[in-house]
Amino acid sequence: MSYPEVGKKAPTFNAKNTNGEKTKLSDLMGKKGLVLYFYPRDSTPGCTTEACDFRDNLARLTKLGFGVVGISKDDTKSHQKFTEKQSLNFPLISDETGEICESYGVWQEKQFMGKKHMGIVRTTFLLDASLKVLKVYEKVKVAGHVDAIMEDIKNLGKE
Repeated sequence: MSYPEVGKKAPTFNAKNTNGEKTKLSDLMGKKGLVLYFYPRDSTPGCTTEACDFRDNLARLTKLGFGVVGISKDDTKSHQKFTEKQSLNFPLISDETGEICESYGVWQEKQFMGKKHMGIVRTTFLLDASLKVLKVYEKVKVAGHVDAIMEDIKNLGKE
């Protein structure tokens, strides 16, 4: 399974958000686009750091015209706890079936301490307002990730 191609429309979905409400991808857009990020699990160290970085920079991203949404296979209860504990100010989408992860190509074989298993590879997609993929950030390293996204957004119109 591969990632959606840059320049092509992103796979759409209709899934439960943090509050258990059915949400379509198009409902999550900012004026100019969306930062759609996939992460392995709620309340784990790297995922918490990443979510808090998006939380702390949401106003700056919104000013640039972009919304933010996180997706993992955790259920809505887990998302609610994670959101409350970290005061997250953007929605999380619950992909318990893994269909969204599969359609975005982020459900991959991973290796941890010599053991192979399937899991979500930390990946971010930058989408424009028409749901086209502008950029794919593969195997994301959390430190500096949000800054890199904002830099890319600022440079979008300059190419």
